[in-house]
Amino acid sequence: MKTLPTPTARPRVVFGALWMVMAGVTFALLNVITQWVTMKLQFPPVSAAFWQYAFAMVLSFPLLRKLGFKAMRTNYPGYHVIRVLLAAFGVQAWVIGLAHVPIWQAIALVMTSPFFVIIGARLFLHERVGPARWLATVIGFGGVLIILRPWSDAFTPAALLPVLAALLWGASSLIMKSLTTSERPETITVWLLVLLTPINGALALAAGFAVPSGMTLALFVVAGLLTVVSQYLLTLAYSVADAAYVQPFDDLKLPLNVLAGWLFFGYAPSGYLWVGAVLILGASLYILNHEIRREKRHAAARN
Repeated sequence: MKTLPTPTARPRVVFGALWMVMAGVTFALLNVITQWVTMKLQFPPVSAAFWQYAFAMVLSFPLLRKLGFKAMRTNYPGYHVIRVLLAAFGVQAWVIGLAHVPIWQAIALVMTSPFFVIIGARLFLHERVGPARWLATVIGFGGVLIILRPWSDAFTPAALLPVLAALLWGASSLIMKSLTTSERPETITVWLLVLLTPINGALALAAGFAVPSGMTLALFVVAGLLTVVSQYLLTLAYSVADAAYVQPFDDLKLPLNVLAGWLFFGYAPSGYLWVGAVLILGASLYILNHEIRREKRHAAARN
């Protein structure tokens, strides 16, 4: 009698998508706190970046104590340094961009990062990017164009700063994906937290160092915790699925941040934003459905 194949209850691609979506939620909350501190409480943005990651490093000490110094052991210290430098300069481009464009537009611009990653995954990591992924990339990028309207008079060169941040963060994500083949998620996360603090500290000193107190201090503690959680979730997403697959789910940060901006700051984006958001979300859901069906076919063929 032929044995029936055992279905995979939780395919790896589903976990990859889940970790990425959860990272998007924590990033949205983190953005709310960062915007509140810098816009409402008028705390200098460059110093804000330093304190956020400084508290994140402090909050990661229990993890370091549990794992011991072995958590820092790596055969690729150069890759870690380059990855964090790219991430740090991406943060600076993002912060400066926020000073020139509306928050919802900046968020939409930075959503081009997944498309940089998909292209980079094919060129540098030699991952297979099938027609479904390419189609979803084109559709998602079309949604971004609808949101940005680069042909309109409102479009300015300063709006390209979030795109620069997206490019830098995309490159950092590709290096992280490469590291996941030989490094543990804990190692990658801790290296990021440890290296970002001195880099952001140097930038804060150059711009005029500011010290938080009261409510600002409390918000930075929460921001540090969210930073640790979001970075770990992001690393988990890359460790269970291809970069070209999980990155499109990063697009979910767009509606999450738009919702957060509306709830906390009263931002009301124009109607065309939602047209682009539907295209981006539709592309991500299409990829999820395609990958689940493909994995089920492979599982059935093995059995």
